[in-house]
This record gives sequence, C-alpha cells and structure tokens, in this order.
Amino acid sequence: MDEILVEIYYPRRKIWGVGMSDIRPYPYETRLNIYYKPLEIVEEKQLADDCKFQWYNQTLCRVNGSVVRLGVFCGEYHWHKHDEDDEFFYVIEGQLLIDLEDRLVRLDPRQGFVVPKSVMHRTRAPQRTVVLMVENAEIIPTGN
Repeated sequence: MDEILVEIYYPRRKIWGVGMSDIRPYPYETRLNIYYKPLEIVEEKQLADDCKFQWYNQTLCRVNGSVVRLGVFCGEYHWHKHDEDDEFFYVIEGQLLIDLEDRLVRLDPRQGFVVPKSVMHRTRAPQRTVVLMVENAEIIPTGN
C-alpha cells in the first residue's frame, strides 16, 4: 500500500466585521499520495463531489516526472513561489483567480494558465472551484 502524506497548513486570515482584528485559521488538505496507477481510469468528478474540505489538493497520477493534481478550492491560498518549477492550472468548474505581483488572472471553466518558476503568486476562489494542476512531482505545494 502506498504511503499517504497529508500536509496541513494553517494560514491566518482576517475576518472582517465585528472584531475586525479577529484572525481565524483554516487548513489546507494536501494529499501527496498517488491516487491512480497507470492503466486506471481517473475519476476526478467523484473525488471532487465527495470533497468536504475548503482547500483540498489530491495527487491523481504521475506522468513521467510530473504529477496531475486535483484541487477543490474555496477561499484563498497564501502568497508563494516555486524557485525551480512552473505550475499549470486548468479550471474544470467555478472560477480561479491568480494574483501576480503586477496583475490579476481570471480563469473560467476550460481555461488554463502557467505560472513560471520564481513568480510570486496567490490563488483564490470566490466560490467552490475545481481545478487540475500539472507540476513537477518533487514540487513543494506550499512554495519555497
């Protein structure tokens, strides 16, 4: 059986309204185990439909030296970069916002975007959003 590595990252975010300085953490559920082996049918819809996490990342499969990951997002990730690796995002449903230092990229269903290595970025999803990501298998999902 494959080892399952789960990384939980607790960013701190401000909740506006009463007590504007209140800060509440929420976890990123990151699963780095490879869910599907070669020659198996990848069922991303079932995994996405079953997801109960606010920010979920599951490695689906490995292709050569890269991995394909499923992301189910609602809310925002922290600012980060990957010093050695590009990162590709492809939206299946919802809308993904990618903040770059000099602009905002909006991705709707059936649109994709590559964030080049060493570029600071932050992903946000104003509503529940399902994406596929392709990246180097050795990438650190939370950034360098």
